[in-house]
Amino acid sequence: MSNPTNSGEPLVRVDGVEKVFHRGAEEIHILAQLHLEVPAGEFLALMGPSGSGKSTLLNLIGGLDRPTKGTVTIAGERVDQLSDRQLAAWRARHIGFVFQLYNLMPVLTAERNVELPLLLTHLSRAERKKHVETALAMVGLSHRAKHFPRTLSGGEQQRVGIARGIVTDPTLLLCDEPTGDLDRKAGDEILNLLQALNREHGKTIIMVTHDPHASARASRTVYLNKGQLSNVPVA
Repeated sequence: MSNPTNSGEPLVRVDGVEKVFHRGAEEIHILAQLHLEVPAGEFLALMGPSGSGKSTLLNLIGGLDRPTKGTVTIAGERVDQLSDRQLAAWRARHIGFVFQLYNLMPVLTAERNVELPLLLTHLSRAERKKHVETALAMVGLSHRAKHFPRTLSGGEQQRVGIARGIVTDPTLLLCDEPTGDLDRKAGDEILNLLQALNREHGKTIIMVTHDPHASARASRTVYLNKGQLSNVPVA
């Protein structure tokens, strides 16, 4: 899998971002003048108390939401300026998502779940099959390709989720509490896998977590509280 060329510019640049939600007449300020830079090849952990805006920030970086103010630039492209249609195509090319609850389709086998993002591409069926086989091999699940989610353990389901996240060889892998629904042993296996993807395959990873044990696996940790980022834990 490819590793983006390092041009000296950060792969991810979030500049002056604000995010405001409205509940009736009430304005809820989630992010306030937030700045973040992530170089290519980094494994970044994002921590903070519940409701601090961690997942909101991840969604802005992944093009699932738009900032109220400020700019989000990924690999030199202003994501906040793209139309909905452009964003969908951009996400398919550049972003892999890994969710806490796996989000697998129960009626599809592991290999078909992994294939789903490739259906948005112009790859042939044979090319899709090759990509799926590579992704499942990378997460150590080639032998479970024909199995349905209900026959897989939680850790195996999350590995299928990671294979689905990397099958398009994305520029950026975004993980939202990837070990939050797993026991410590299964969680450690997932963290080992994420570290290997980062160190051996050069994947840039941003991981939201509440678990210091998980954040310790990252190369850097930043803390979000009251809409602001800090390099020190929240008191």
